[in-house]
Amino acid sequence: MTAYLTPEQLAQRTSDAVSAVVGAGRDLGLTVTDPRVLHDLFSVVVHLAPAPVVARVPTVLPDSVTVDSVTARQRAELDVTRWLSEQGTPVLRPSPLVPCEPVQRDGLSITFWEYVEERRGEEPDYVANAESVPALHAALRDYPGELEFLGAAEPHSLTAALERLEESPDLISPHDLARARDQWRVLEPIAASREAFERAYPGIGLQPIHGDSPPANVFSALDGDRHADFELVSLGPVEWDLAALGPELEAAYDRGARRVGTRELDRDVLAFVNAVGALRVVAALELVPKLPVLAGFLNPAVDQWRATPFTVDPPGPTD
Repeated sequence: MTAYLTPEQLAQRTSDAVSAVVGAGRDLGLTVTDPRVLHDLFSVVVHLAPAPVVARVPTVLPDSVTVDSVTARQRAELDVTRWLSEQGTPVLRPSPLVPCEPVQRDGLSITFWEYVEERRGEEPDYVANAESVPALHAALRDYPGELEFLGAAEPHSLTAALERLEESPDLISPHDLARARDQWRVLEPIAASREAFERAYPGIGLQPIHGDSPPANVFSALDGDRHADFELVSLGPVEWDLAALGPELEAAYDRGARRVGTRELDRDVLAFVNAVGALRVVAALELVPKLPVLAGFLNPAVDQWRATPFTVDPPGPTD
């Protein structure tokens, strides 16, 4: 049977992360006397009070991910959000009080962000958020830096996760795992190669994308909404940012696209990114022993994937 972390081990992981970010913040010259955990799921997010700085450190990661690969991804996130802020796009920006660079400490990789007061008491308006994403895409299009093609799909980690799940039949049945691996054999060549994607979906422009469901990652600040959590910022089709969000939010995106004069979503590409997104959910089952609460979120999505026919049929050659 798979071994799950105990509540005591989970609490110790959080405590260790807080100690690491407090120590790193003080080494950077920040005054930190009253650290406060704001969020603790895949990452631990800490307000380094009284400094107006928030530290974020990923703590729940696939075994195939190294601290150096996390740092590389964080560098891209910091650079993109700094650039967007300089262009006037409303984002949660890196803290101006410390160098704009991840810090490694105690085996963790930490980033530092400007502390912004949250507007509480309102439910997120995901339809409005989805309608705002085309404007974000329009802003991202001119980003001058280099980004990895579909790094948000994490194809290497997905492959490794499906292999490791063979050892955990209590997390996924052998039949379901075989189905997932069969689907990934179709999708992986396209997800892992820009050239293969462009052959499969000719005419679909690639550009910088948020990478991690931007309609769900809008921070409600007192002075207005800001885009947040660009941890998976990548080069890819805009459809990736609407993966698995359903027809209502897709329609909202298309309304926003018409308003800002950009293209609407392509249905063939949506089918592809939805299929990859579903397999990323399946692969995330490997994280359940590290974060047992995830089972309650993932299992319904896996049930939906199991009940959904696999219909991806790329319209062009993929080899």
